[in-house]
Amino acid sequence: TLTLNQMTVVEAYFGGEKMDPPDNTQKLSAPVSTMIIEGIAQNTSGSIFEPEGGQAPEVTGSPTEKAILSWGLQLGMKFSETRSKSSILQVFPFNSEKKRGGVAVQVGDSEVHVYWKGAAELILESCTSWVDMDGSNHSMTPEKAAEFKKFIEDMAVANLRCVAFAYRPCEMSDVPKEDQRADWVLPEDNLIMLGIVGIKDPCRPGVQDSIRLCTAAGIKVRMVTGDNLQTARAIALECGILTDPNVSEPTIIEGKTFRELTDLEREEVADKISVMGRSSPNDKLLLVKALWSRGHVVAVTGDGTNDAPALHEADIGLSMGIQGTEVAKESSDIIILDDNFATLVRVVRWGRSVYANIQKFIQFQLTVNVAALIINVVSAVSSGDVPLNAVQLLWVNLIMDTLGALALATEPPNNHLMERAPVGRREPLITNIMWRNLLIMAFYQVAILLTLNFKGLSLLRLEHGNPAHAEMLKNTFIFNTFVLCQVFSEFNARKPDELNIFKGIAGNRLFIAIIAITVVLQVLIIEFLGKFTTTVRLSWQLWLVSIGLAFISWPLALVGKLIPVADRPLLDMFSCCCPAKKEAGDAKEDDGVKHIEVV
Repeated sequence: TLTLNQMTVVEAYFGGEKMDPPDNTQKLSAPVSTMIIEGIAQNTSGSIFEPEGGQAPEVTGSPTEKAILSWGLQLGMKFSETRSKSSILQVFPFNSEKKRGGVAVQVGDSEVHVYWKGAAELILESCTSWVDMDGSNHSMTPEKAAEFKKFIEDMAVANLRCVAFAYRPCEMSDVPKEDQRADWVLPEDNLIMLGIVGIKDPCRPGVQDSIRLCTAAGIKVRMVTGDNLQTARAIALECGILTDPNVSEPTIIEGKTFRELTDLEREEVADKISVMGRSSPNDKLLLVKALWSRGHVVAVTGDGTNDAPALHEADIGLSMGIQGTEVAKESSDIIILDDNFATLVRVVRWGRSVYANIQKFIQFQLTVNVAALIINVVSAVSSGDVPLNAVQLLWVNLIMDTLGALALATEPPNNHLMERAPVGRREPLITNIMWRNLLIMAFYQVAILLTLNFKGLSLLRLEHGNPAHAEMLKNTFIFNTFVLCQVFSEFNARKPDELNIFKGIAGNRLFIAIIAITVVLQVLIIEFLGKFTTTVRLSWQLWLVSIGLAFISWPLALVGKLIPVADRPLLDMFSCCCPAKKEAGDAKEDDGVKHIEVV
């Protein structure tokens, strides 16, 4: 997810010397070149299709295998021809625990070569000798081992993945018979070091910006990789996961060290880890469990079959659509089709956008419901009549449930969403900011409309006209003002926590269209459908007054947003009267949740 998975061999160290360029085999003797090419061709899970007609060979396999096979072609390897010269006796597929893969091949009648390929420092530990440019074997002295280690460290610092090649000659008499060969364990000790390659896998463009956005959004990005610590450190620095090159444990830790800790120690260390190198899939699972037990919401990315337990255990499992196995995809909740970390940021942004749009709609809906309920109940109790009849309430309900939902639910995501803190598991859907906004708007609408209901005849100077017509005109004015208040309230609901409610409105044409449709339909209802809705036509002066009263919603909402709100949920404040609820509320206060991306 962090890198392009477009690997190429850029450095090589064979025969005790650096090859410059990495495909320069002029100094290598023929036997050494033959062994290198044979090891590349036989010890691989990839393949090369060599089309006829001189076309470029087609290399398949994992990114690492493709890089090594492509390098083998540059060395002059004829894949099919090389594989036909020897026969495979036993295969040890690459193991993520041991970080190596091997193969035993028979050359001639009695000669057997066991080739190993894997993590450079681990292969080096198994080598007791090395081969020089001429093909002569030399003992692996401490000085020579230190020289190899220095080359591995230099490549790791340069953000290169180090892969070592080694072999061990055997006699056919040491190989079990064919019917017993399935249980044969390839010898892993006393190996002869052939050489080391450094593979470059550049970071994806924009990954630094994506990680910076995640950090601002309260998402802690952790890198869990099979590379050695130096390579992992270099990649993390390049991607922006680490900012200090001199960090030490537990910020950057080796998988073996982490898995040897007790459960309690792992939980304490997990919060501090940013990079884990030389890890196994089980280490990722242990990290997920440790973070989960600390109350975090954990998201995990993975592509291998061995990642399935961690993907399944995490709150959110994200598998890779290109490199991911079917087992990983089945165990995940989301499949990232392009294997790109930037896509994860889009997932978070869209997820937060959906959640925020639901909150906007709830705020708008509650404002309408509270105002309509109070107006009709108070009016019915006090005078026996209601200003809003069933048909009018049906139209208000249509605005609220259908048109309002379409207008507010289609707000596109924006970067402001990535500046918010993550939402905890137990945090209420209706926040204190929403309570403040909807109560201010609802009380304003109730105050205005109840005043019009009880004093409307005198305020609108209708007391000297026909009483029945005056009453209908007053109720029509109340209905019209109430609907227009909802139109203006929709704008306020767009930005519950921002002062500028018009920001980005030009990008949401559907919102503008729905507002326009609502206003046009309201004009048609008042002016032409009076018989159906029990309304009468309003003069342009009353239309202006309705618009003016509804317009006050905007400056009132602006002033209301300047009122600070408490961090503690409103409902928890009322639990102080109930000791049991208060204790539960206090327990929830420490539920500060971080969304953690484990890569």
